[in-house]
Amino acid sequence: MAGDSERNGDQPGRQPEDEPGAPKPSDSARGGFDEAQSAFTSPQLMPVIRPPEEEHPTSEFAVPEGLRVQPPEEEQPGSGFEVPEGVARSRPEEPHSKFRYGPQESAAGFTPAEGIPALRQTMSAPWQDRMRSMVRLPLAERPAPERVPRGEDDEPGPPVPRVLDLTLRIGELLLASGEGAEDVEAAMFAIAHAYGLARCEANVTFTLISIAHQPSLVEDPVSLGRTVRRRGTDYTRLAAVFRLVDDITSGGVSLEEAYGRLAAIRRNRHPYKKWQVSLAAGLLAGAASVLVGGSWLVFILAALGAILGDRLAWILSSRGLPEFYQFVAAAMAPAAFGVVLAAVQPEREGLIRAASVITGGLFALIPGRALVASVQDGLTGYYLTASARLLEVMFLIAGIVVGVLAILYIGETSGVTLNPETVERQTRPVTQLLAAMTLSLSFCVLLQQEKATVLAATLNGGVAWLIFGAMHDTANLSPFAATAVGAGMVGLFGQLQARYRFTSALPYVTASIGPLLPGSAVYFGLLGFAQGNVATGGEYLLRAATLALAIAIGVNLGSEIARLFIRSPGRLTSPTGRRGAKRTRGF
Repeated sequence: MAGDSERNGDQPGRQPEDEPGAPKPSDSARGGFDEAQSAFTSPQLMPVIRPPEEEHPTSEFAVPEGLRVQPPEEEQPGSGFEVPEGVARSRPEEPHSKFRYGPQESAAGFTPAEGIPALRQTMSAPWQDRMRSMVRLPLAERPAPERVPRGEDDEPGPPVPRVLDLTLRIGELLLASGEGAEDVEAAMFAIAHAYGLARCEANVTFTLISIAHQPSLVEDPVSLGRTVRRRGTDYTRLAAVFRLVDDITSGGVSLEEAYGRLAAIRRNRHPYKKWQVSLAAGLLAGAASVLVGGSWLVFILAALGAILGDRLAWILSSRGLPEFYQFVAAAMAPAAFGVVLAAVQPEREGLIRAASVITGGLFALIPGRALVASVQDGLTGYYLTASARLLEVMFLIAGIVVGVLAILYIGETSGVTLNPETVERQTRPVTQLLAAMTLSLSFCVLLQQEKATVLAATLNGGVAWLIFGAMHDTANLSPFAATAVGAGMVGLFGQLQARYRFTSALPYVTASIGPLLPGSAVYFGLLGFAQGNVATGGEYLLRAATLALAIAIGVNLGSEIARLFIRSPGRLTSPTGRRGAKRTRGF
């Protein structure tokens, strides 16, 4: 038996077979007997706990018995920055809060190094101001979106792709209408936040707008983009879009209702017909010719030339030609009328009339709206969009230059001499004030503005010209300073009127800067080039560019001054202070 025992001890995993007739030992005795042969056995008096029988061997990292294992609640892995068990988690804001994050309350999951700024927003403030504060904040410092109070039985919010698609469609319409890039971003943020989407980033360029939304750090982001291919000047449609955005931010418009109203806005016809627009172009050119010293005969000739040029541009547009050639055709008609008048009346009076006719036709073609928008985008930090808008302005002005220079060169080779030294500026305060208001009224029709905004824009244009005349003609100040101050008052009054009506400032600003456009400087510059006097032509064109820049900066400065008079809807208590544009001092 001793030998058998030793042989069995050499193979601990093998147990001896039971001999017939021999008494069977108990399980405990057998267990003690078998385990006594192993080098890793427990003492004889301690019970042995056998593992439960399983099909697969257990892991060596199994949880010891007596410890409770919590099953995972989600299929996705949790974040590595979760709050430990037992630590009290701060409760987020209630759904009905209006951006009221104090020093002790912060958005869940965000704690910037400089602290959470106490941005207190009130829903009574215009959404433009509230969203502009959001746009100028980094993503980590933005408070949670305002949410409309919902009942317990209400369905969950709309799907994220649908909200982003609606946001892009509205942003596309605003950008195509000439709205500034910062205002487009503010409108896109307003829509996204109204439908409860936080952590959104919008990107606006001249031809492409995009928006991205990431629900959390562990979820995939959703990004959509849209290309702006066609641009138009319909300020009635622009005002309707602003009313839609205002209603969405107020919380009374569902997603499907917003889609329906947007489709109705796109289907709406222009408030003024083509013949009315052509007539307005002629009236604008005639008023501009009187503004620079023309008579009633000059008024009629300038109006006829502008109407003819507008019809030629419509014909080229219907044939699918680019806008550059449309401006070439539109500029050739009034220039041809001026050259013919100078050929018929070669004396001094005839040359003055010819210059007034050509200058009046140029007033209707100078792209003041695009110029103001480009400078505004540059001042607010959207340099890519500003560069693209400015390049568009340069191409349009190049079309005007080609059209006018072609006619002036033909006149010079035919013996018709136009001398810019014979032109004298005449001061007729009452007549010129009425002409300036008529010019602004005609611009309102060209821009397809609502009838409710026409009177305010017309009066605003009269104020701009009155300030310019008082500073330049009466006080003998620099034309650049007079133009800048007049444009600044246009921006100031336009911004105040827009905030009073909760709409865009463009209908109150664009038409009102019409009397300040540098039509005479452009004409004299082109005439100098046509006569081979490059120095004189370059001097006048540089003067025209400077006046245009003064108009754009004045309008933007007036708008910023208007915001100083409006009570700020939010105040930042962080060390960084009040946010300005997207970029400040280059860093």
